[in-house]
Amino acid sequence: MSMHSDRYCFFASPFDDTASPVQPHQGKHMSLPSLFNDVLGPVMRGPSSSHSAAALRIGRLARALMKGKLDRVVVEYDPGGSLVTTHRTQGSDLGLAGGLLGWEADDERLEDYRAELSRAGIEVEVRYLDYGAEHPNTYRLELYDGTRRRSMTAISTGGGAIEVQEVDSIPTCLNGDLHELFILNTEGADTPVGKLAEQDGVVAIHRLPGESGGWHLRSRSPWATEQIKSMSGFTTHVLPAVMPVLAADEDTLPFRSAGEFLQMMDAETPLWQWALDYEVARSGWTQQRIMDQLATVMATMRRSLDRGLRGRDLPGRLLPTQVKAFERAEKQQHLVQGSIQNRMIRYVTAIMESKAGLDVIVAAPTAGSCAALPAALMAVADENDWDDEKLVQGLLVAGLIGVFIARGATFSAELGGCMAECGSAAGMAAAGLTEMMGGSPAQTVCAASVALQNMFGLSCDPIASRVEAPCMGRNALAASNAVNSANMALAGYQHLIPLDQVIDAMDEVGKAMPRELCCTSLAGLSTTPASKELEIRLTGKPGC
Repeated sequence: MSMHSDRYCFFASPFDDTASPVQPHQGKHMSLPSLFNDVLGPVMRGPSSSHSAAALRIGRLARALMKGKLDRVVVEYDPGGSLVTTHRTQGSDLGLAGGLLGWEADDERLEDYRAELSRAGIEVEVRYLDYGAEHPNTYRLELYDGTRRRSMTAISTGGGAIEVQEVDSIPTCLNGDLHELFILNTEGADTPVGKLAEQDGVVAIHRLPGESGGWHLRSRSPWATEQIKSMSGFTTHVLPAVMPVLAADEDTLPFRSAGEFLQMMDAETPLWQWALDYEVARSGWTQQRIMDQLATVMATMRRSLDRGLRGRDLPGRLLPTQVKAFERAEKQQHLVQGSIQNRMIRYVTAIMESKAGLDVIVAAPTAGSCAALPAALMAVADENDWDDEKLVQGLLVAGLIGVFIARGATFSAELGGCMAECGSAAGMAAAGLTEMMGGSPAQTVCAASVALQNMFGLSCDPIASRVEAPCMGRNALAASNAVNSANMALAGYQHLIPLDQVIDAMDEVGKAMPRELCCTSLAGLSTTPASKELEIRLTGKPGC
């Protein structure tokens, strides 16, 4: 095997002793996009998927690295990234604590994470240290249990996706979508690695760099206790999968881009069926299991809407509840008429207020943009009295467009601004609406292209560093954009630029945007005097 000191990221056949390590992706998620890993989820609490949900997944892997025993954690954030200014207000502290405690992203105890950490006897210290982090969302962790010290470095790549770059000083590249086994200090020793590689589910094995020797095995199946016991005498690290869908081989996919899909599509098969076929191939799940999961996602979206429509004021929130005021104004006919548009604004407001209240929401594709897609789809469905079956079909198509975006660009506001979040949500929603209205697959892809074109270059500059405003307005803008783009496509408007090229251009624009405009609270609305005054009022000090 090639001995290589850089991080490696690969998907190979078992015991591939010649595979060359592949450099990790600096930004986009390495794994093949899945509806449930990357687009229609995670189901979570917290203000931000790239902060809260991703941090929770990183925390769960850190807990596993310590075999569930922790008494002290040191978290280091680089001032050159986004987390120094946002880790408190956008949920990194909350998410990381939940993971260190072994919770899921929708756990009801997350709101009381500080008290729960104290009860568990885990001390968390946050340090700001310039260590040249290449990614704005870098978590460098030191982990202690009283006798041992371990370390982990990981990044949040957007929408709850993660990449682990270092495990206890071992350079690596993991996305949390396989069960990982590290066997260390094997130099000159007889290890049963060959036997382990023959176990069901093992997809790759790699000799670790360094003089002391070691192996890294990757499997779709959890490592059994008996297998770990067979490693007695060696140091082992077991990291479980934390993503709902496990890694897959690219060769299993029916298509990889909108262009490939349009070349092979036929007029007889609806686009939602193509989306379903993609996820069957990507996940290995049955069609029924996927449809059941989609129904669960849709039900969660509906619950977050219903909860938000009731309205409530919460301490520490930037905005008082808005939804009841909008409802009253609508009933009193004080608004510009437009029943679907106004229903959408009301739905967006309700879902965003649920998120701000730490209710369970679906990050679709992110928590910061969680309202645009469900509000658009449910507003149109409710206005037309459509059933959930049509909604789920629209959700499937929206998810497929999200897969294309995840593959070609990013959902991370830290890398692409709000364009990456609300822009993506608009493109997804436009496609879902076009499908629900009976549009052709070509019209559906056209709608997504138009919606994305309309939202290039949008900064991410949350007021008072909270994911509430202007996020609520931009979600409403994204939902309205989706309706307009769907109607334009259904009427025969031409999108001119193929969707794949729009996504590539979107990625280029994101890379060209100044870092200060990408969710760092260092420019734009975040730095206005009014924003700073609100921050002081809410936290007692600026920049917290």
